[in-house]
Amino acid sequence: MKMTNWRWWLCALLFVATTVNYMDRQVLSMTYKEFIAPEFHWTDNDYGTITSAFSIMYAVACLLAGKFVDWMGTKKGYQWAIFIWSFGACLHAACGWATVNFGGYDGITEVAHLGKATGDVAVAIATLSVYLFLFCRGVLALGEAGNFPAAIKVTAEYFPKKDRAFATSIFNAGASVGALAAPLTIPALAKAWGWEMAFIIIGALGFIWMFFWQFMYDKPEQSKHVNEAELEYIHQDDAAEAAAAQTAVVDNEPQISFGKLFTYKQTWSFITGKFFTDGVWWFFLFWAPSYFQDQFGYKASSGMGQALIFTLYAIVTVLSIYGGYLPKLFVEKKGMEPYAGRMLSMLIFAFLPIFALFAQPLGAQSVWWPAIIIGLAGAGHQAWSANLFSTIGDMFPKSSVASVTGIGAMAGGIGSMIINKSAGALFTYAEEQGSAFTFFGFEGKPASYMMVFCFCAVAYLIAWSIMKTLVPKYKKVEA
Repeated sequence: MKMTNWRWWLCALLFVATTVNYMDRQVLSMTYKEFIAPEFHWTDNDYGTITSAFSIMYAVACLLAGKFVDWMGTKKGYQWAIFIWSFGACLHAACGWATVNFGGYDGITEVAHLGKATGDVAVAIATLSVYLFLFCRGVLALGEAGNFPAAIKVTAEYFPKKDRAFATSIFNAGASVGALAAPLTIPALAKAWGWEMAFIIIGALGFIWMFFWQFMYDKPEQSKHVNEAELEYIHQDDAAEAAAAQTAVVDNEPQISFGKLFTYKQTWSFITGKFFTDGVWWFFLFWAPSYFQDQFGYKASSGMGQALIFTLYAIVTVLSIYGGYLPKLFVEKKGMEPYAGRMLSMLIFAFLPIFALFAQPLGAQSVWWPAIIIGLAGAGHQAWSANLFSTIGDMFPKSSVASVTGIGAMAGGIGSMIINKSAGALFTYAEEQGSAFTFFGFEGKPASYMMVFCFCAVAYLIAWSIMKTLVPKYKKVEA
């Protein structure tokens, strides 16, 4: 019997969801500096507050989202997640209208006039608009938190261990593809029809995805698109699991209590990996457009600005896909145990972000150097992340995969909150201090960027060392 390949169609669907997920969160960063900041009188500190608040709200939501997906089930859980985040994405478009109508500002009758205010009125507009955006980001975070727990759960359901990192790297590449598509679409939409329409159009993509998910996903044992040969391949790791699949009782697998998950070193290993490294990726995601405008004068809507961001994420997209193939090579060609192969791969990828140390110095030679270097660092993160996610399916029973993923995502959100708020405050402070603020030969705002790049460079090696100490060898968690 020829084996069907329905698992790869679902992997493609996960890829699309992740692409939409990252485009929705990128709309703000692609419109912030050029369109939104002048209109609402925001500083980098205001933007840092919004991005850091999104991170902590995402973190809390992730803690709940994993358990929600385990409880609700993969199909319904994913549907609810993408509905909520798509609604939240579209809701951002109302922030200008709400600022005008709820602020009670005399003489300001249109959103376009907000940017002309001065003095205390400008401060009040900035404050109110920040709170409105925080609310919208909260709704977005609540829904987006469900993406990775649900996607990782689908991967654990549909792929054997040796293929999970590769499958994860494929759908996880949606993060970089979303970021790649963002500079080519979002600034153009904002310039043509206003930043509000950029939020609405990109946000609406999620509602289209829901239609395909409803008709394409079922558990492997229940899917009419999966034949016996593919089902046997999916469950090749465990004969008992295969037997359970044949009798369709996988859902009855005993679950580990939520509190007990925190007693395992394997959980804390995953927490460590996410806490130290997620913030690095989110910093690049949220601040790269502003960096190129601040340091080199290229706006996101300019041809050069679009080319720089596109190049950055093109590097991330192409190189990160191979991140999931490397452990597969170690396992199949070198005969390594999956966890050992994964950890060796992660150590290799942990060295790529070190290039971030040279982004600022080489930027004096050409703006293309920072774009290329940040792209390499981002590729290292995505390859690292794909393998990090796969360690959950290796060590935890399927019934707990989404919960552990949610816990780790919470840790990553906290790390991101810290780096984004710190970066925003640091950038504003350094700009105010000017030449009085120095670091490694740089002055003012360039010095502050150099400081953040230094942390980004070493974060992965720190995380890997702690993870290896916590879980030096593979050990399966038993319910």
